[in-house]
Parts: sequence; C-alpha cells; structure tokens
Amino acid sequence: MAQAVEEWYKQMPIITRSYLTAAIVTTIGCSLEIISPYNLYLHPKLVFKQYQLWRLITNFLYFRKMDLDFLFHMFFLARYCKLLEENSFRGRTADFFYMLLFGATVLTGIVLIGGMVPYVSESFAKIIFLSNSLTFMMVYVWSKQNPFIHMSFLGLFTFTAAYLPWVLLGFSVLVGASAWVDLLGMIAGHAYYFLEDVYPRMTGRRPLRTPSFIKALFADEAVVVARPAAVRFAAPPPEEVHQD
Repeated sequence: MAQAVEEWYKQMPIITRSYLTAAIVTTIGCSLEIISPYNLYLHPKLVFKQYQLWRLITNFLYFRKMDLDFLFHMFFLARYCKLLEENSFRGRTADFFYMLLFGATVLTGIVLIGGMVPYVSESFAKIIFLSNSLTFMMVYVWSKQNPFIHMSFLGLFTFTAAYLPWVLLGFSVLVGASAWVDLLGMIAGHAYYFLEDVYPRMTGRRPLRTPSFIKALFADEAVVVARPAAVRFAAPPPEEVHQD
C-alpha cells in the first residue's frame, strides 16, 4: 500500500506534486500548531503597509481544518490539477504555471477591490484564504475544456462535465459552506477560459501569452507524436508480373 502511494505521488507532474505537497504540509503544520494561520492569511494592510508579501502566496496553501471538506479539496486538487497538467498542458509546464499565477492574481484582485466597495466590503473581508477558490478555478477550466465527459455525483445522478462546477456549487450550499468561495473560483476560471480559448478564436489574438522569463524557469520536454515508419514495398516477382 505504501509503495503504491509513493509510486502514485512520484508519477504526478511537477506543478501538481509541488502544490499538493505545499498544501498538505501547510495545513498539517497549522493543525499541529507548528505554523500559525495568523501568519498566512490575506490582509491588505499587512501586505502593503507592513510588506508581509508572503501572504500573497501562503493564503493559497492553507485549506483550513483537516476534515471532510479538506479531503474533498485535496481530491479535487490532486485530480483536476493533474488532469490539466498532463493533458491540456502536456509539454507546457510554463503555461500551466502561468494559468495558476493568472488565477491567483485575479482572485487576489477581486478580494482586495471588493473589500473597498460599500455594502459588500464586509463579505469580502471575511475571505482571507483563497486556496479553495483556486482549486475550484482548476475544476472550472477542466470542465470547460472537457464539456462532454459523463460523470456521476455520489452515484445519485449523472451529468456532463460542463455542469460539474454548478453541481459542486450546489453541494457546497447544501452542506452550509460559503458559496462566495466557489463563485470566485468560477469567475477566475471563466476569465482565463475566455481570454485563452474564446477571445483568440474571435479575434485571432492571444492576450495570455506566457512571459519568456517564466518559460525560462521550466525546461519543457517536447511532446513527441509517434508516426509510422516509412514502409517500402519490394517489387513483385517477375512471374507474378507476367502472369495472366
């Protein structure tokens, strides 16, 4: 069993493995009180006035309590992050990292700007960890790129992957979780999907080109497509050529 888990972990692509490891280590560290969540959460004043810039990253690593919700999100992270990196972004590790960076930037921007808008500022002020939202963004992007895959929710009913984010959103509401967190992930995911897939088809321009300095960080392996070897047929024997 332990060997199978180790093999499964080693076979994960680099970004998925790194993010999953950081999330589990951070969450367990907080549960054991080795790390304080108060040093991780997103707070505009602490970031911009006291220059605690690490909070822009650490708020995406902590998944709150180690309960059933934590297990669900670790499953979503391991599954859909891996599916995206191995399929849609196969051989494009830098592009996948840029997608996560874009999503994290959009989520952070929404929360910071929303915290300054009257009537909704209190709701946004309560969102201090965006790890669940970033995970939900990956689920949304995957569902948009694989809309016709048939899925089942807890064996209760079947649906296509295009409706997966809405099914999970409804489940979050049923169990009493905040719908805001999932909605933010859907907004960030749709922004990426529109700018990366829809807008280029409409205009021929691609605004989300991965910067060269990010590409320099990753040595992507070329995706090799196997082609059949050239086949040469020998000339037929003379008797067959002259045969009536």
